[in-house]
Amino acid sequence: MSLFEKFEKTAALYNGLSEMGKNPFAVVMEEVLGPTRALIKGRETVLAGTHNYLGQTFEPKAIAAAKRALDEEGTGTTGSRFANGTFAGHKSLERALADFLGMKYCVVFSTGFVANLGAIAGLLDPAEDVVLIDADCHACIYDGCQLSGAETIRFRHNDPESLDKRLGRLDPKYKGKLVCIEGMYSMYGDIAPVKEFVEVAHRHGAYLLVDEAHSFGVYGEKGRGVAEAEGVMDKIDFYSGTFSKALAAIGGFVASNHPQAEYLRFSSRPYKFTASPSPATIASAHAALDNIAATPALRAKLWDNANRLHAALTQYGLRLAAPPAPVISVLLPTKEEAFAAWNFLIDQGVYVNMAIPPGTPGKESLLRLAVSSAHTNDDIDRLVAAYGAMAEAFPSARVAYAS
Repeated sequence: MSLFEKFEKTAALYNGLSEMGKNPFAVVMEEVLGPTRALIKGRETVLAGTHNYLGQTFEPKAIAAAKRALDEEGTGTTGSRFANGTFAGHKSLERALADFLGMKYCVVFSTGFVANLGAIAGLLDPAEDVVLIDADCHACIYDGCQLSGAETIRFRHNDPESLDKRLGRLDPKYKGKLVCIEGMYSMYGDIAPVKEFVEVAHRHGAYLLVDEAHSFGVYGEKGRGVAEAEGVMDKIDFYSGTFSKALAAIGGFVASNHPQAEYLRFSSRPYKFTASPSPATIASAHAALDNIAATPALRAKLWDNANRLHAALTQYGLRLAAPPAPVISVLLPTKEEAFAAWNFLIDQGVYVNMAIPPGTPGKESLLRLAVSSAHTNDDIDRLVAAYGAMAEAFPSARVAYAS
């Protein structure tokens, strides 16, 4: 059997789609013109699939901080956090993140993926512990569970009752129990009932980890996420996040009020054996964090844009996956129609994400729009017009067709 034989089915799928039009998985930003515009195939295109929620990619203070770090500390650390890869900037950002979240401890990782991978694997003992995860959790949470070697049990998406039943049926042999959920789920833009999950997990003596990658900076009075919006920031056990969305950099973190969270620096293999984020990355993320904390108007503008877009797409009769949120997904019945609709939008000068099975919940095919506070009124007008044209061209994307 060839090592590459396993790729044949996937290759046939993507090659077949590519023959029908432009490939959504091979888009190149030939020139980035700003936080919401780029040249794609020589055409100025509105970017609505970047998760640049608070428009920080071109924040002047973040750019200046990154340049200063390059001049003063060089291009990289050339080592892991456990070895020579911890600079003063890493520690300063950890303190700033902990303060922003109102927590006592924070550990910065090299990426958001590595943060969940490292935290889950570092927390669990494969011989004694069990982890329960929402069925729609991100791949990094699944991979963290696999790396941990601990028993992994799924419960129904956003269903505290399902979690309650599974926790109630656990074998008493398990000494440690960890529950993993997300704040806002990135495919549909739906949010978790975090408060209910806190109550269920703690009633059964389990710890709760909430991944707020897509909700950090976006939900809550201060932008702390869905846990803050539901009034339970002081109740969750572990809070994970990424720099690659609202903070517009690359990196990740895990925060907690449990002092034992500091031991992740010794127990997490991804933390110990991955090179640390560069000084420029840390500096830009820190500056973006300061800007987000000082500028609540960014969050207000994001929600104005999200509500306007959601209302317009609803008026067009499009099948939307969730109530208004910074992620707005239109559902289509087949991957072929999703592909054709994505090509239609890119020809309209609008870039969004296409997602198809098996990478989507419920085997749905969808087009995912990510709203930004940096989207101008003209950007929103173009998005609304493009989706209106799509609704006419693709009746299968409308609610009336589905019913």
